[in-house]
Amino acid sequence: MRTIMLVAGIIVALVLGKLFIFSKPGEGKGADAKKGGDAKNAKSGAVPVNVFIVGKESIENQIFASGTVLPNEEVNLMSEISGRLVKLDIREGSYVTKGQLIAKINDRELRAQLQKVAYNQDLSKKIEARQKKLLNVEAINLEEYDVTSNNIRVLDAEKEVIEAQLEKTEIRAPFSGRIGLKFISEGAFMAPGTPIVTIVQSNPIKIDFTVPEKYSPSIRVGSTVKFNLDGDPSTYSAKILAIDPKVDENLRTLRVRALANNPEGRFIPGMFVKVLADLDANRTAMMIPTEAIVPVLKGKKVFVVKDGKAQEAMVTTGLRTDKKIQIIDGLQPGDSLITSGIIAIKPNTAVKVNL
Repeated sequence: MRTIMLVAGIIVALVLGKLFIFSKPGEGKGADAKKGGDAKNAKSGAVPVNVFIVGKESIENQIFASGTVLPNEEVNLMSEISGRLVKLDIREGSYVTKGQLIAKINDRELRAQLQKVAYNQDLSKKIEARQKKLLNVEAINLEEYDVTSNNIRVLDAEKEVIEAQLEKTEIRAPFSGRIGLKFISEGAFMAPGTPIVTIVQSNPIKIDFTVPEKYSPSIRVGSTVKFNLDGDPSTYSAKILAIDPKVDENLRTLRVRALANNPEGRFIPGMFVKVLADLDANRTAMMIPTEAIVPVLKGKKVFVVKDGKAQEAMVTTGLRTDKKIQIIDGLQPGDSLITSGIIAIKPNTAVKVNL
């Protein structure tokens, strides 16, 4: 029993000696200082981030659009009067010149009426000549002579009406172009408005395309655009002919029409084309990396470094390239834009810029 108590006493003495006699000066104080420093660093830890300094640069302003080939002129020839079609002098797909006779409606009745008017005119002129001599000798009164003179003028008007009707029996090409597929055959009875055939003029051709409304200030009449066809590696050019004076309120797009030569008939009306429009280059564009953009419910935002903290800024974007996007509003040149660690950042988060 005494031996056990002696061993226990020796152990207690060694422990007390370690704590109070053999401990190094300042060891406890240094440990406490280390713990305090670690706590301080943990409390004030900053998120390391990469930044991009916003500046101005020059960018080429190009837009791509889908377009449609339209004929320079196109019309559906129709009958203005009723009658039987006695002649249809066309071959489908052939080329016709302006003024060429396309179709002829039976005009026998109208020619008979015209002949009748001509006989009456001849008789009225003879009566008018005799009455004029009688009027000079006062054998008739002036009223009788006026009636005869008026009959001559009425017959002249009737003749003009019949001649106008006769002109309508001949349907001629209003311009040079290519005949389409006919809608009627010779011998058919035609009512007013009956379609006969379509004439298309495809040299030059028109190209219609639309651009977003924000590009409307950069689109000008007379400027040149490029276009190409599917499956055709060649690039063609066209000159802007006209711009629609209003924006489509549903699509918020502006319709543009360009004109291109087509001497070989390569472009057929109705074709789809891809249009490239070179707009004015922007010499003072603010371009930032696309990874800095954060989509939110109300639009888009970015984070910038101010006084060592991350601050969010709502931005309005413009043109986009493969790596950068234009900022129209929301940033200023010289701003330090955060481009990394964005997911872990919230407003007023302390950040440390990586050098």
